[in-house]
Amino acid sequence: MRPGKFVTFEGLDGAGKSTQITLLGELLQKRGIVCRITREPGGTRFGERLRELLLDPMQNLNAETETLLMFAARREHLHEVIVPTLDAGTWVLCDRFTDATFAYQSGGSGVEWGKIEALEDWVHGPLQPDLTVYFDLTPETGRARAAAVKTLDRFEQEDKSFHERVRAAYLRRAAASSGRIHVIDAGRPVDAVRSEVERIVLSLA
Repeated sequence: MRPGKFVTFEGLDGAGKSTQITLLGELLQKRGIVCRITREPGGTRFGERLRELLLDPMQNLNAETETLLMFAARREHLHEVIVPTLDAGTWVLCDRFTDATFAYQSGGSGVEWGKIEALEDWVHGPLQPDLTVYFDLTPETGRARAAAVKTLDRFEQEDKSFHERVRAAYLRRAAASSGRIHVIDAGRPVDAVRSEVERIVLSLA
């Protein structure tokens, strides 16, 4: 057991993760809980450089290569940021973690589920988030929201069936880890979602 809490946010692009993670960080700080917000892929210099490659619409990576790069970035993220921060007693709020690899690389791109389980065990073993909030919404809503505020990246540009498979994989993962993963309806107004996120996460405090 580490003194800090590890909370991850998952969901399709456009689900509101970034907004909610910022709001939660502000609330925790007001309550005297020190936290660090990070993201995947990314979180370190190495991870951010890999993120640029992985999200670049001009890239056409083999799905297994993509998976291995995700875990390479994750291993460095754990080593440099996540584990030391938790050991110091600081909470870590992470925008995506391994659940996203199951969703996007297995569900979306077809990498064998068991291969990702093997990488998960190798890269971080028993270390799992204390709590994961999965923001569930339809691919159509997520794509429309994302397209309204930015240029779509490589994954966001995938077709509807890809995102439907991603959503199905997220829900499969949630069903298998119901004690850790909390599914919330992200199609509601921001304030309604925020209230539910606060209720769930503050139960850890």
